[in-house]
Amino acid sequence: MEYDEQHLEALAVSLNDPKVREEYKAPYDGHKCSFVPRFLGGFIVMAGNIVFGDTPSYLKFRAVEVIARVPYHSWDSAAFTILTTCYSNAAKALELGHTSRFARMAQDNETMHVVVISELSAQEEQANVIIHTVIPMLFAFFYYWMSYVLYLLKPRYSMELNYLFESHAFEQYSLFLEQREHDLKRKPVDSEYLRWYGRHAKSHYELFELIRNDELIHRNRSIREIEEGHLR
Repeated sequence: MEYDEQHLEALAVSLNDPKVREEYKAPYDGHKCSFVPRFLGGFIVMAGNIVFGDTPSYLKFRAVEVIARVPYHSWDSAAFTILTTCYSNAAKALELGHTSRFARMAQDNETMHVVVISELSAQEEQANVIIHTVIPMLFAFFYYWMSYVLYLLKPRYSMELNYLFESHAFEQYSLFLEQREHDLKRKPVDSEYLRWYGRHAKSHYELFELIRNDELIHRNRSIREIEEGHLR
């Protein structure tokens, strides 16, 4: 199925239905990741929980989204690097093209997340410059190069690492929606960037509901890239 803006938005909205979401989620719940991504993913999640806390919050999500967008940029950069050395291999170029198309759409989507959540967090919670700005940037720098090197060496590992991180993000957003449903539903969203992106949400609840769905889409797509033969 083509990964484009129209499909992404329609899919994200459809996943608001619990039955549809569970049917979409279930086939990839049991994916067994390799040791390397399991080890690295466990470390990143554990370190993030230590620094930003176990409880989901606006500021924790801002940090998560600063980090979450970088693998997609690193894949696009790594694919560009690889293509520079094997541009005469049409099959390889097609393989890299699939990854780049997915990565570019996903990084735009994740950028929307971090920009809009940053707007909301500024209204809701008091940020600490070191914890909520400097440390997420250091995490992102580390995660970018980890994803980049893994993609060069073994792309499957990089995708599986993203699968684990996006799984964690999906779980955190789901918990946030459950814990703060009433409060989130009464707060309106007014974001020029969100409108420019082309997404519409009347309340914080609707926004976070769609962001949760985005993370699930990214989680599943990471494994589909492997299953469809675009990666090894």
